[in-house]
Amino acid sequence: QVQLSESGGGSVQAGGSLRLSCVTTAYSARKFVMGWFRQAPGKEREGVARIDSDGITDYADSVKGRFTISQDNAKKVLHLEMNSLKPEDSAMYYCAAGPKLWNGRCPYDLWGQGTQVTVSS
Repeated sequence: QVQLSESGGGSVQAGGSLRLSCVTTAYSARKFVMGWFRQAPGKEREGVARIDSDGITDYADSVKGRFTISQDNAKKVLHLEMNSLKPEDSAMYYCAAGPKLWNGRCPYDLWGQGTQVTVSS
């Protein structure tokens, strides 16, 4: 059974950095997407960054230039390098995986339990 497990969350001051990791067993689909999402209390879940099996990345405008998504060669560990953190980045961060459709979209069907990120001003 494919599982996702996040780690690396914590508390930092504004301007600091954190690196999130998501360990996964190999995803079965040949074409897949892995992404990071976040949800703050009282807010909707939002996509932060994604990377697909072709190595194509995409970021939310709010994190462009500050966050970097990457995966190891075996594609079993997903990372999110977060720099210049802001208080508004505080949220529970989740990794997710799903098949990459013909149009590039992804119906994520696997989710981790989440890791908390708290940024203080």
